[in-house]
Amino acid sequence: MDEPLIERMRAYGETIFAEMTQLAVDTESVNLGQGFPDTDGPRSLLEAATRHILAGVNQYPPGPGRPELRRAVSRYRARHYGLELDPDTEVYVTVGATAGIAASLLALVEPGDEVLVFEPMYDSYAAMISLAGGVRRSVTLRPDPVSGRFTFDPDELRAAVGPRTRMVIVNTPHNPTGTVFTAEELEQVAQVCREHDLIALTDEVYEFLTFDDRPHVPLASLPGMRERTLSVSSVGKMFAVTAWKTGWVMGPEPLVRAVRTVNQFLTFSANGALQLAIADAIDHEGAWVEEQRTALRDKRDRLAEGLTRTGFDVSVCEGTYFLMADIRPLGYADGVTLARALPREAGVAAVPAQVFYDHQQEGAHLLRFAFCKRDEVLDEAVRRLTGWHHS
Repeated sequence: MDEPLIERMRAYGETIFAEMTQLAVDTESVNLGQGFPDTDGPRSLLEAATRHILAGVNQYPPGPGRPELRRAVSRYRARHYGLELDPDTEVYVTVGATAGIAASLLALVEPGDEVLVFEPMYDSYAAMISLAGGVRRSVTLRPDPVSGRFTFDPDELRAAVGPRTRMVIVNTPHNPTGTVFTAEELEQVAQVCREHDLIALTDEVYEFLTFDDRPHVPLASLPGMRERTLSVSSVGKMFAVTAWKTGWVMGPEPLVRAVRTVNQFLTFSANGALQLAIADAIDHEGAWVEEQRTALRDKRDRLAEGLTRTGFDVSVCEGTYFLMADIRPLGYADGVTLARALPREAGVAAVPAQVFYDHQQEGAHLLRFAFCKRDEVLDEAVRRLTGWHHS
C-alpha cells in the first residue's frame, strides 16, 4: 500500500517532545525537555474534582461548556484585563488550548489562505495550519542586541502580509523564547490586523506566568481588536494540571460560533467534573497562582545561573517556564545533534529549538530547557551538565 497519510501532513511525524521524552526514559535522564510541572496544583482544586466525580458528574456536559466555568472565565477576564465577555456566546470550553487552536484554524482558514506566525513557534500551529490547507508565513523573533529579549522587526511583519493573508497567530507569553510582548509590540500587530482586516488568534496559556512585574496584555484589549480577536487559554498552565486538558476560546460571538460549529464534530465537549472544579479555583485560588509565579521566577533564576555556570549563554526569560540557551560557547553548532546526545552523554534531556522554526538556521544553535521542576531536579540537571562539560 502507498503511504496512507494525507500529503499535507506527511511532514509531521512523531513530535520532538515525544522523541526526547522517550529518550529521557530510556537513558534515565533528568527531563528538562517537555514542559510539564512535576508538582500538583492547589489541593482544593484536586479535592473539588474528586468530589464532583464521586457526586456523579460523569456524563456529557453542555457542548459549549459548563455555564459555571464559562461565567468564571468571563469574570477573570474582566477582573484582570477589563475585557467584558458574554459567558453564553463569547466563551467556549474546549479539550485544552490545543483543541481550541485547532478548531479555530479549521473553522476560519480556507485552503490557500495565509497565516502569519512568529517563529520559533509551538509545533501544533504549523501542523494545524497545514491540516486546514493554509499557507504559513513566518516572522522571526530574534534577541535584541541591547536587552537580550527576543522580539520582532515591525517591517518584517508588514512585509509578510499579502493579498491572501487571513490570520495572525500571537503567542504571549511566548513559548519557547520566554518573551512577553509589550503593549507597544502588540500595537504593531494590531495596526497590521486593522489595516488588512485580519483575524488574530492569540495563545495566552502562560498569561499568569510572567515575571519581574511584567504585565500580560491581551491583544483583544487594544483599540479595534476585540471584534477581530479569538483568545485561547487553559487551566493546564494556570493551575499546574496539564493532564486535565481543559481550555477555553474567547472572542466575539461570530468567531466563537465558527469555532463551536467545527469543534462540535471534533471533541464535542470536555470533562464536566473538572470544569466545575476549575470554575471554583478561578474564583478562589488567585493567591495560589501568585505563589506559583513567584516559585517559578526563582526556579528560572536557579536554572539560568546553573546553565550559565556550565557554559551556556542563556537568553532573557520574561515569562512561561522555558529558558533558551545558546550552545555555541560550548563549541557546538547543531542543537538537534546535541539534544540527541545529551541524554546519553550527560543524563539530561532538552529540546532543540530549531524544530520550532521554518527557517531552521535561525535556531540551530539553541536548546530549550524547562524549569518547571522541583529545585532538586534542576540542581541535579546542572550537576550532570557541569560534569559532562568538564569531562
